Amino acid sequence: MAGLRTELETLLEGVRRGEIEPAHALERLSVLPFHDLGFARVDVHRELRQGAPEAVLAEGKTPAQVAAIVVALVEGGAGSVLVTRAGEDVRAAVRAVAPDAREDERVRAIWIARSLPEPVGLVVLVSAGTSDGPVLHEARIRAELLGAGVVVHEDVGVAGIHRLAAVLPDLVRADCIVVAAGMDAALASVVGGLAACPVIGVPTSVGYGSADGGRTALNAMLCSCAAGLAVVGIDDGFGAGTIAARIARAAGGAR
Repeated sequence: MAGLRTELETLLEGVRRGEIEPAHALERLSVLPFHDLGFARVDVHRELRQGAPEAVLAEGKTPAQVAAIVVALVEGGAGSVLVTRAGEDVRAAVRAVAPDAREDERVRAIWIARSLPEPVGLVVLVSAGTSDGPVLHEARIRAELLGAGVVVHEDVGVAGIHRLAAVLPDLVRADCIVVAAGMDAALASVVGGLAACPVIGVPTSVGYGSADGGRTALNAMLCSCAAGLAVVGIDDGFGAGTIAARIARAAGGAR
């Protein structure tokens, strides 16, 4: 957001000083709301409006299309660009246009961090099992890119509930907690019953037959009696990370 805001301030200041013709400024402003690539209209103002840049879901797009969208976001002044559900071919295409990109093969994510806000607030992320890790870390990456401090605790599910004891101090100091859990998703209710801050449950598609691709976990979280627990869709680490960062930053006094 800082990059785009600075660009706009520089443009308007140039007009005020008479260094930039109004017609040139108008031409520049006319393309700022979105870039029309033909196959996609890239929302380059989203970070300015919401404090969170548009991300790129790679599924259903060709590597070339993803790369073009990434370039449009970077050239539009995005402080960060996150591509989710990205296979190796997509990640290679992004690396070709952004050599400074970082990636996580297990999460199937690749991201570019050019101008991140100073971390404010604390998001604590916990998973029931190691298999929930890809979803949990999708949430972590998004929260970090949006300027939240993060702490991660993995594999502390109810099958060995004593493992949660070591996590309790971080649950107490958190501004928001993200719980990624498949199977019966019982960890979300446990954490929701302990924490004073908002808890976001992320049902994952991890589990055997009756887990039904995450639907059992989703229904269990939705039926939780823990009043401070809100729930996103199955495997939606991206959504959870976005919401958690906003809550944490607001709690920390960020604007």
